[in-house]
Amino acid sequence: MVLLFSCTVQNPSKYSKIQYEAGACFGFCPIFKMTVNPDRTAIIEAEHFTFSENRSKDEFSEPVEGTFKTTLNKEDFNNLIILLDNADLKSLKSEYKNKNVTDLPTSYLRISFTDGTSKTIEDYGKNGTEKLQEIYTFIENLRFSNHWEQVK
Repeated sequence: MVLLFSCTVQNPSKYSKIQYEAGACFGFCPIFKMTVNPDRTAIIEAEHFTFSENRSKDEFSEPVEGTFKTTLNKEDFNNLIILLDNADLKSLKSEYKNKNVTDLPTSYLRISFTDGTSKTIEDYGKNGTEKLQEIYTFIENLRFSNHWEQVK
């Protein structure tokens, strides 16, 4: 009976909000902010190059792309949680910088934990640690692995 009950109880996420921001570079880096909630809902505030494959300088003169929403598929959401858990976020530095290059994008990873604490990581060049790089790549790929509906 105990085994049966323990299998049906879901382990709640320790993350109350996951936010990722991809900043600009001197090229065609995607510029957007994504928020993922524990119920798997996600919002992208897309500025430029967020969903486009063929990028051009003309996009800079266009208005921002808009706000999009989705419910992440379970596999993507679970994989994101695993990546975050494996990174031991609270032990990481709050800032990583590549001082040798001046045209790299900056990413911001902002995590709110259900225990009321939070962690913000600013990463110029997106090379903070190998596990952070995996998180950034995974989150950025969510733009293409889920169906996003424009709401604004």
